[in-house]
Amino acid sequence: MTPPRHIAVIDVGKTNAKLALVDAVSLDEIAVVTRPNHVLPGPPWPHFDLEGHWAFFVAALRDFHATHGVDAISVTTHGASGVLLDAQGALAAPMLDYEHDGPDALASEYNALRPAFADTGSPRLGGGLNLGAQLHWMLHTDPGLNARLAHVLTYPQYWGFRLTGEIASDVTSLGCHTDLWDPFAGKPSALVAALGLTGRLAPPRPASDILGTVQPAVADLTGLSATTPVVCGIHDSNASLYPHVLGRAAPFAVVSTGTWVVVMAVGGRQVSLDPDRDTLVNVSGTGAPVPSARFMGGREFDLIAKGIGDKACAADADAVLARGVMLLPAVEPGSGPFRGRTGGWAVAPASADERMVALGWYLALMTRTCLGLTGAEGPVIVEGPFARNRWFLQMLAALCPGGVEATPSATGTSGGAALLFATGHRARSGQRIDCAMPEDLRRYAARWQAAVLAPA
Repeated sequence: MTPPRHIAVIDVGKTNAKLALVDAVSLDEIAVVTRPNHVLPGPPWPHFDLEGHWAFFVAALRDFHATHGVDAISVTTHGASGVLLDAQGALAAPMLDYEHDGPDALASEYNALRPAFADTGSPRLGGGLNLGAQLHWMLHTDPGLNARLAHVLTYPQYWGFRLTGEIASDVTSLGCHTDLWDPFAGKPSALVAALGLTGRLAPPRPASDILGTVQPAVADLTGLSATTPVVCGIHDSNASLYPHVLGRAAPFAVVSTGTWVVVMAVGGRQVSLDPDRDTLVNVSGTGAPVPSARFMGGREFDLIAKGIGDKACAADADAVLARGVMLLPAVEPGSGPFRGRTGGWAVAPASADERMVALGWYLALMTRTCLGLTGAEGPVIVEGPFARNRWFLQMLAALCPGGVEATPSATGTSGGAALLFATGHRARSGQRIDCAMPEDLRRYAARWQAAVLAPA
């Protein structure tokens, strides 16, 4: 196969669905279009708008191909998600929103089934954040589902199925706190059999496998060649990690930012991961276990920023330092290293600009906590929206002796997903962040850490 030049990347995050066209040589994004990833109400439960996304992707593929030419398609999506198909390839049930709290009603029954953290690297999470908990709850909530259910696909491979007709799952998505995967043995966990899903979990494949080519109906709708290859696909945080795994010497850490901030430490010091602090074992695009930690940083940013723009300047940072303006964890207490703790302003900001400075520092301090929990060493590479947040980057640079690099791609995961087609890649260095006032920020960080440790 001739190496593709223009790769269309289907990229579904929790907040937005995107199609990006990536130049395989430069990894630049030639074009990007997005739509909100709205959750539809039941019945039978809150679910994602798969048909709306499909119509959007088809139209965007048609436009991209007409304007630029599309040579190949890759896929990356958020984790904690699967799609259930019947024997004819139709939905056996709507795709459950992982934030729905329905699975909590059967938590005790599910906890008796799920394997230990030591076996899966998957912490027990609330709602549907463990895909196994979703499956357990749906099978009990819908009495006819078990009879209808023929295939459980991880989410990237659902779009691969729509494009090619091939059934698969991928190891990076199965390794995303599903409880369904043993990352150390590289095989499904005992939970698959316990749920009665043996033979129905779609065959696990490496993310870089070629699933096939687009189906004739897709070629007709989009104008694509019927020989257009489609790769298996990858979990979005691992898409951010993938270019660095391919082309960078360990140790290093990647911070993938979006609705979730996911910290992934490659080649760091040995640590005992604490599942109560939302640490986990991810599986990289090469199939290797990766110590990881995460919190809902993008959601926390939206809750505190409330849509205001960042017009803050150095004088606002000085005011935050002088008055001790400080945000404590957790803004979103359902996840992260301070899960279950109710946070808020220890000292409230006097202006919107002070709020933005203190918010950026808070998010960096949360990220630094995650880096410590995973044993991260070496340079820290920040991907996605927070790579454009100067307050976040300055604080992180003050606290990371290995240095911080920012790679502020419009869709931070698309380049990694495009590289599933690439060979011989060398990771490009991001912008090195120089901290203007490291000692002041380290003193602020020490006060924040002391406040977090203080008795409530």
